[in-house]
Amino acid sequence: MKSQAFFAAEPATSEADEVHDFYVEKDGLRYAGTHLLIDLTGASRLADLAVVETALRRAVSATGATLLDIELHHFSPQGGVSAVAILAESHMSIHTWPETGFAAVDIFLCGRCDAYQAISVLMEVFAPDHVQVTEHKRGLMV
Repeated sequence: MKSQAFFAAEPATSEADEVHDFYVEKDGLRYAGTHLLIDLTGASRLADLAVVETALRRAVSATGATLLDIELHHFSPQGGVSAVAILAESHMSIHTWPETGFAAVDIFLCGRCDAYQAISVLMEVFAPDHVQVTEHKRGLMV
């Protein structure tokens, strides 16, 4: 139990100091985070668990996010991979279909992280023929 003397010695904090919502404020908008859905077609190296893990770790680093945990699963016999990175700023995931050269990537980041920085990493690692990116502003305050 804290003594009254300890309470008296604590610095006063304002309500603003207590709120850390990590919302994004950009281009006159305020929203919880950027959510990118990225489709890679004609991609390679999608069955290699180590390559997928390295790509995910590099993508997290490129965005400025904080990696908390990573889970990977390698499917047999097709060889597809599902991987999820749990981040302090939300998550990233990748699901691969090496038999068709397709990967679905999901990047949801809040705060000052830049989700778009992951795209160049994905392109370098998987060398897709085509990349389709869809952006959603989650929790948009209008």
